[in-house]
This record gives sequence, C-alpha cells and structure tokens, in this order.
Amino acid sequence: MSHLKEKYIKEVVPQMKERFGYKNVMQVPRLEKIALNIGLGEAIQNAKALEAAERDLATISGQHPVITRSKKSIAAFRLRVGMPIGLKVTLRGERMYHFFERLVNVALPRMREFRGVAPSSFDGRGNYTIGFKEQTIFPEIEYDKVDKVRGLEVSIMTTAKTNEEGKALLELLGVPFSRD
Repeated sequence: MSHLKEKYIKEVVPQMKERFGYKNVMQVPRLEKIALNIGLGEAIQNAKALEAAERDLATISGQHPVITRSKKSIAAFRLRVGMPIGLKVTLRGERMYHFFERLVNVALPRMREFRGVAPSSFDGRGNYTIGFKEQTIFPEIEYDKVDKVRGLEVSIMTTAKTNEEGKALLELLGVPFSRD
C-alpha cells in the first residue's frame, strides 16, 4: 500500500468525517482517477511530435498513452476527422497514488515562482484540473532529450459532490493551494 493511501485512511478520513459530518466511511470523498492529457496541434504537420509526446507521457505516468483523434473536420486548421491530435492516460489504483505523490511532492515544488495552485480550477463537482506549460517539471523527463516543450493537463477526479469537499480532500492529501 502506498504512503498516500495509508495517510488517506488514517488521517484524511477521520478529519473529513468530522468536518462534513459523514456517518459512513464510504461517504467520504476519495481519489477516483487521474487523467493526463497532451493536446498536439502540431501533429497535423509533424508526425514525429506524436512519438516524442508519447514517450514523454509514458515516462511521466508509467503507463502507455492512448492517441486521441479529432471528432470533426476544421478546414482552417487543415484538420480532418480521425487525425491524431493528442494523447491521454488514465491512472487508477496504485499508479494513481504514486503519480499524485510525485506531483505534489516533486513536480509542483519544481515550478518556477510557485506559490500554490489556483483554488478556482474546480469543475463544480469536486474534480480539479491543473495545466502545466511544460512537461520538464517532472524529474523523469531528461531536459536534453526533449525535442519541444509541450503543455500538459492533469485532471484529478474525486468522488466528492461539491467543490468545497473536493478542495478539503485535496488539501488534506497535501495539494498546496495559493491564498489568492
């Protein structure tokens, strides 16, 4: 069992039960899955971009990414239905907990001028999304081997019903929210 899951069971669950008045352990919100996503507009012209981003995402997540394809044609972007335009990975279970720990304890503190993540990035149902401008904040990525700096989106899905519950859960799990 990962360190984070242990912390969730021993510390987070009792605090959440006290704070929100849950009667049952199963009512307490928990991490459900983490989705990582890279949008690759340049994949239309450059096929190598897809391979490089795939390698980076696999290195970061420890899991092979799935190619996302366009759903509709947009002539202005020279885009046709079915063209590869991104990559995604969904992490669950142990891999999710390990990734979350690395994200909170290693990747976020490595960001330049980091003052915490925005508390406003919740979706209304307790899920949280962080956008990164570059994939190099993850220590697994070797800066010398990066062909191009790419953005990365990390969505943390919880079983929380409201933003307030989701924020409380993530705060107790160690996510540093900014005070702005």
